[in-house]
Amino acid sequence: MWIILGLSILAATIVIERVIFFSFSSVDLKSLEKALGGVSDGKPDAGLTAPVKGSARRLFSAVLECWGSGDEKLSLRLEGEIRREIYRWERHLPLLEIITRAAPLLGLLGTVLGMVEMFGSMSVGGAIDARAVTGGIWKALFTTVAGLAVAIPTLVAHGFLADAVSREEETLEQGVNFIMSRRMDSRPRRERKVL
Repeated sequence: MWIILGLSILAATIVIERVIFFSFSSVDLKSLEKALGGVSDGKPDAGLTAPVKGSARRLFSAVLECWGSGDEKLSLRLEGEIRREIYRWERHLPLLEIITRAAPLLGLLGTVLGMVEMFGSMSVGGAIDARAVTGGIWKALFTTVAGLAVAIPTLVAHGFLADAVSREEETLEQGVNFIMSRRMDSRPRRERKVL
């Protein structure tokens, strides 16, 4: 039971930390496109005045650092930045998944150990008290209930968080596509035909 309690505290801590991180790092595609509006004029730094935060800010900083380089280098840099951002977003999610799998198994282990102990004590004494047997079964099954009570909310939270990571990845990919299309639009027509 103490291990299951510890896992529940750990899971709650991870979920709260991830929700706070997601709220401060999420990217709104419209604000990202607005921030990058200056790219079409050949001035990518004009977007720095827009109120973007978190992942979008880091993505935009990567654009500024590589704007003068070739398309391939910029594209590779942006893809690398997306991978780094998604790694930040997925942090601790595997641990949540482990908790969802381990908590019910620990509860089942507690139940089995409780049943073994109960049946062991029954074989020692001569008379069998029905009240003691039912009380022992209730006590043994309580660990399974506790394990499931930890696993189910953690599984639901993990699903919501994983969905948020997928949406963020899609938003960042759309941001990269927007940046690259703006970069192409900002070139003179003659230069675009060569590419």
